[in-house]
Amino acid sequence: MNKNSKKIVVFGGSGFLGSHVCDKLTSDGHKVIIYDLKISPYLQANQEMVVGDILDREKVFNVIKDSDAVYNFAGYADLDTASANPIKTTELNLIGNINLLEAVVLHNVSQFIYASTVYVYSESGGFYRCSKQASEIYIEEFNRKFNLNYTILRYGSLYGPRADERNPIYRYIKSAIESGQISVNASGDEIREYVHVRDAAKVSARIISPEFYNKRFVITGHQAIPITQMLSMIEEILKKPLDIKFQPVHGTDHYKITPYSFVPKVGEKFAPDIFTDMGQGMIECMADYENNKGKVTI
Repeated sequence: MNKNSKKIVVFGGSGFLGSHVCDKLTSDGHKVIIYDLKISPYLQANQEMVVGDILDREKVFNVIKDSDAVYNFAGYADLDTASANPIKTTELNLIGNINLLEAVVLHNVSQFIYASTVYVYSESGGFYRCSKQASEIYIEEFNRKFNLNYTILRYGSLYGPRADERNPIYRYIKSAIESGQISVNASGDEIREYVHVRDAAKVSARIISPEFYNKRFVITGHQAIPITQMLSMIEEILKKPLDIKFQPVHGTDHYKITPYSFVPKVGEKFAPDIFTDMGQGMIECMADYENNKGKVTI
């Protein structure tokens, strides 16, 4: 390790976004410890793996000891899964996060980085949004009472390699390749600012610094795209007509045009100057699906 390297524990580091952040932190020269329910399929030789649950307080406290920074990507990251499991969502996303906060304070960790969502601005998002809003409030209270240094990262719509069925673009590409059909639980007019997962990871790794203490950042793409346009892009890249069916769902927890409603605690938008073009990103997603279909992912 170089003199600027840090010991960093990444909870949920085996997953879609977390694994990419671990890759970037490692390439930046940091010592990375991944804590997750399963061994990361992307574990590198110079990374340490700890298999465990964020609800295991003793194990959490032990792994955080002597670390310089802690990331929390653990818990439910899928809105629909959270909506169907309100109690488990509270246990993992809120109680689990509080376990980490207590351990960070006990061990005087310099910085706590929390993976939140743009849904905290919204009245949409169901129990997922509730758990993230509550966690942010607890983080701020730990800052006031114990001088915890935090950085909150509010992610938008991610896509890219290592995604699975919980990711909409992954599902659309898989269905398009396998059957030539795509079924969308939306009207198609909904707008998203898609951000490639590696671009999000670059930003997420960059904020290990005192200049980012006690701030909130929104991490989304550079361009707002209607879902219909994104699906047309998939169709054009595959060079075959697709049977696309839109099935709007009433009472959904997803937003239509924007997740934002008025809230006083704003966040700065943070995105890399060099980013992945969405067309190129789609091609990479298709190649990733073809190379990995049938394989077990975490």
